[in-house]
Amino acid sequence: MRALVAMSGGVDSSVAAALMLDEGYDVVGVTLKQWEGPDGSMPVSGCCTLSDAEDARRVAAQLDIPYYVLDYVDEFTEAVVEPFAADYLNGLTPNPCIECNRKVRFKALLERTSELGCDVLVTGHHARIVNDDGVFRLRMAVDDTKDQSYVLHMLDQAALSKIRLPVGEMTKVEVRKRAAELGLRTASKPDSQDICFVQSGDYRDFLALQHPEVASPGEVLDIDGLVIGEHPGTAGFTIGQRKGLGVAVGSAQYVIDIEPAAQTITIGSYEDLLTDGCVVKDMRFTHTSPRAGDTVSVKVRYRSQPAPAVVVSVGERWEFRFAERQPRPAPGQSLVMYDGEYVLGGGVIIDDRSLVTSAR
Repeated sequence: MRALVAMSGGVDSSVAAALMLDEGYDVVGVTLKQWEGPDGSMPVSGCCTLSDAEDARRVAAQLDIPYYVLDYVDEFTEAVVEPFAADYLNGLTPNPCIECNRKVRFKALLERTSELGCDVLVTGHHARIVNDDGVFRLRMAVDDTKDQSYVLHMLDQAALSKIRLPVGEMTKVEVRKRAAELGLRTASKPDSQDICFVQSGDYRDFLALQHPEVASPGEVLDIDGLVIGEHPGTAGFTIGQRKGLGVAVGSAQYVIDIEPAAQTITIGSYEDLLTDGCVVKDMRFTHTSPRAGDTVSVKVRYRSQPAPAVVVSVGERWEFRFAERQPRPAPGQSLVMYDGEYVLGGGVIIDDRSLVTSAR
């Protein structure tokens, strides 16, 4: 049996490769080059950097497995980077890591799995895949503080049947301990939190460099539509944002609405932020599709807690009604459905003005 291991240069994928060797697989390590500097080199800060690729290469050498870097810069730029900027310019809050998984990473890796004669694709994600009598179900990780099932919700049965997630059965402490026992250079390496193509760590810097038009000042409005301040550009804000509003009104305020065409943002109280539900497009499912009337648990951002919601309608647009009012989700983020620990699927939250209005 032969396994293709996606090696990011981090401790999780390093240990994943070692675990597959322990299981008796012939292992091939690969890194996807998805972003490059002006000279064609890999980025030097953030995630997926030149040093990450070097760490992956050295771990592969330590494990005595072949290792390759595969160029997917053009695909990544078209499918992730350009829509990322366009979304912010349109008042949305995209999740580039999910879009990368959805449109580039797993498609590319699964294709290469077949081309390189491998039987399975292995990644270092903290999640689990359960084979339930031929139905493959995506499950939360053992370590709920590191669970990444949210960012894998787009994987279908064909993908899940080919993918292995060995570190999903371990806590992060156990992963680092195993790496240290093996003497891997990534054992104590910190987890990367940054977007690979945002070198400064602040997406606003990237937008300002690529799209100078984002620096278009506008008005800050209160919930009644009165002007109470100015802002440097709507692309610097997201729904639910509390800090950095540039307006002091004596109580906690949150971004309630963003209107790029009018160059305005509206702020209000936490109560103003609450909404009854949300609408989702581009739904994908792991193994089953809920029906209208079903109650599921939903997460509307990576670190949010699952909340019960009723599926009101299905089709091109899926509408969900929360059991209890929730802070308005940011359009552009993903809603992911769960049944207990198991992922059912998810899609992209869209801006629905009727729901925004009903929340006020």
